[in-house]
Amino acid sequence: MDTHLLRRFLASRVARLATVSEDGRPHVVPITFAADAETIAFAIDHKPKATARVKRLENISANPAVSVLADHYDEVWDRLWWVRADGRAKVIEADHPDHGPTVDRLVSKYPQYRTRRPEGAAVLITVERWSGWSASEPDT
Repeated sequence: MDTHLLRRFLASRVARLATVSEDGRPHVVPITFAADAETIAFAIDHKPKATARVKRLENISANPAVSVLADHYDEVWDRLWWVRADGRAKVIEADHPDHGPTVDRLVSKYPQYRTRRPEGAAVLITVERWSGWSASEPDT
C-alpha cells in the first residue's frame, strides 16, 4: 500500500463499511472509525437507531469478511482518491475487557465522543489487504 494513500485513509473522518448478510445481501453504511495500518475500530454509539443490535453487527456475526472504503471526491478530478481495507471483523460486546481500549481509540479521534462515549458494541477489524487509487500524488 502506498504510504500516502494509507495516510489519507487514516486521516479520514468517515468511511463506508460493507458487510454481507447471512442470505448474501450486501449492506453498506457510513461509519466513524479509528485505524492504524493493521486494524480499524468502530462502535455503536448514541446516535438514533432503531435498535442497538444493528444490521452491521448481525452481518459480522454471520460473516466476518468486511470492507471499509474511504474516498475523496472533488470537482477537480486530479484530487480524487479512494482507499479500501478488506479484512475480518469481530464484535466486542460492552462487557468485554477489549471494549474500553477499542472505544478509547475513537474517543481520541472524535471530540464528540469525549462527552459521550459509545456504550454499544464495538468492532475491531483486522486488515488483511489494502488497496487504493489516487489521481495524483499528494502535495508535498
